[in-house]
Amino acid sequence: MKGECPLAKAIFDANRCKGCGLCVTACPKKIVEISKGLNAKGYHPAECVDEEKCIGCAFCARMCPDCAITVVK
Repeated sequence: MKGECPLAKAIFDANRCKGCGLCVTACPKKIVEISKGLNAKGYHPAECVDEEKCIGCAFCARMCPDCAITVVK
């Protein structure tokens, strides 16, 4: 994919996440999942389960309605 950066990674702010799952469906590598644990607000937040496979595409961040995901290089 154009614009991919193998050194980029997605950072998930668990306390902002409401567990909607939009980022899970948006991830082309299928490495984003809903956590079994709860955040401070009682939601199951999303998390990246394999950071080494993250390609930095930012699809997850673009889909997040709560701006809980940041992709850094």
